[in-house]
Amino acid sequence: MADRTEEIKALQYIVTGLSSQSFAHRIQGLVFGSKGLAALADKYAAHADEEMAWVEKFANRILDLGGEVKVEATPEVKVYDDIVEYLKSEKKVSEEGIELVTGMMPVFASDFVAYEDMKAYLLDEDADLQETNQDLELIELIGVQNWLVQK
Repeated sequence: MADRTEEIKALQYIVTGLSSQSFAHRIQGLVFGSKGLAALADKYAAHADEEMAWVEKFANRILDLGGEVKVEATPEVKVYDDIVEYLKSEKKVSEEGIELVTGMMPVFASDFVAYEDMKAYLLDEDADLQETNQDLELIELIGVQNWLVQK
């Protein structure tokens, strides 16, 4: 088997980042729920679950490749009270994450399993980014209060 050190490092980096994002989405959902925004609370709880499923998939791939999965420290993530500021932050995180993972794709080129999983992950992230963009555009068009009524 080829040396998979760089691939395992890349997968671990993604596992760590997604673990952090999953936890942040879970907490953000609690914040929105405390404000009576049940639909948003549920949405971000679902995002947290979805991200943990990706964490498990990528962690399993590390193990399949003979690597060791680590629980690494993650940087602080801001929690928002303002939904618009939160959506703007989500947009930025998604854009930066997509760019980062896209740049890592050559590392997975010789591993069709990881490569296909990363492609699926990127498609999922792009769909989330498009939804966030639509929400921000709708808020701009109809105002945050009208948007929240829809949620």
